[in-house]
Amino acid sequence: MLTRSDTRFLDRSTPPHIVTLVLITGMSAMVMNMFLPSLPNMAAYFHTDYRVMQLSVALYLGTVAVLQTVTGPLSDRYGRRPVLLWGVVIFLVATVGCLLAPNAGVFLFFRMVQASVAVAMVLTRAIARDLTDADGAASMIGYITMGTAIIPMVTPALGGALDEVFGWKGSFVVFLLLGMASFWLILRDVGETNQQRSASFRAQAAQYPELLLSPRFWGYSLAAAFSSGAFFAYLGGAPFVGTQVFGLSPTSLGVYFGTPGLGYMAGNFVSGRYSTRIGINRMVLAGAILTMSGMALALLLFAAGLATPAAFFGSMILLGVGNGMVLPNANAGMISVRPQLAGSASGLGGAIMMGGGAALSAFAGSLLTPGSGATPLLWLMLAVCSLSLASILLVIWREKAKGIA
Repeated sequence: MLTRSDTRFLDRSTPPHIVTLVLITGMSAMVMNMFLPSLPNMAAYFHTDYRVMQLSVALYLGTVAVLQTVTGPLSDRYGRRPVLLWGVVIFLVATVGCLLAPNAGVFLFFRMVQASVAVAMVLTRAIARDLTDADGAASMIGYITMGTAIIPMVTPALGGALDEVFGWKGSFVVFLLLGMASFWLILRDVGETNQQRSASFRAQAAQYPELLLSPRFWGYSLAAAFSSGAFFAYLGGAPFVGTQVFGLSPTSLGVYFGTPGLGYMAGNFVSGRYSTRIGINRMVLAGAILTMSGMALALLLFAAGLATPAAFFGSMILLGVGNGMVLPNANAGMISVRPQLAGSASGLGGAIMMGGGAALSAFAGSLLTPGSGATPLLWLMLAVCSLSLASILLVIWREKAKGIA
């Protein structure tokens, strides 16, 4: 079995270097949020409503959810490397389609196809589990996402600046160039780590009930889904809050928009440093409490009359810290329930996260109107964070009470 110690950079006969995993996962994160400051200008360009263009978030996340149910099993059957390469190729074709789209409908179609780049999010988790045990996978995923956290922190500001200089297409040209670079990097560096590929899809499917009937799998999946769901609600609602409630310019919105990334990077560092020592359950529990604290703080500040951009976006740092602790550990938990199905578990768990995220992103957009302010969004996020806490508490209670998987 290949392990992390076998790694040599740009040697595809060995497992991928952690820098490669950071970069290709970061590409997925960049595509998700870099163009968001451009949404108001994109609505004007395509002569449509903001809510129509906001669907570029919800439809993307929904497509990611569906694709993850496919890419995970494909990687269990054929390997991680070929699925990664094909995902990036499809992404490149879709990005060209976005740039050439004559209307909003065509753009939204190709935006959905762009979701193929999310294979990186699924398969870096599976690769981490291929190379180590559950706590080690949580640590490795934490370090990967710590590096990746820099990208969503910086790219909204970059996207806002590109919009002001080149228009909304500037971000998509960057996507095209970086997609080509990612393809080259995967081609050169990603060695195959799946040494237990299933003999057939039938043999693979025969093991699914064992995974799908595991309460631990569902507990970890829902803890991750609700915690990330708060962030996806933020993605759907924050551009409106920034522009319509606070009157921020695209560049200023981009700077504020990335604040959860500061917290996310810190949370990922804590996961990478302490998950092996503390254990994944306690890390998820602490992270869930922090996400709730961030939303409660924001609501208290608004109730006290401090409804400012600094209060709204600053409180999201705690959301980022909490997610940085919840997601690596919950993901490591879900893919370790049945290690031989790590890709399928990662795909299904990711689908649950992204499907819920798509719904919450769209719902958050529908809650916000010119007179609503940011409060409806904050209450929604607090409720979702509470469900994440409840999910991990049920996992911990069951393990203590029954001691079974």
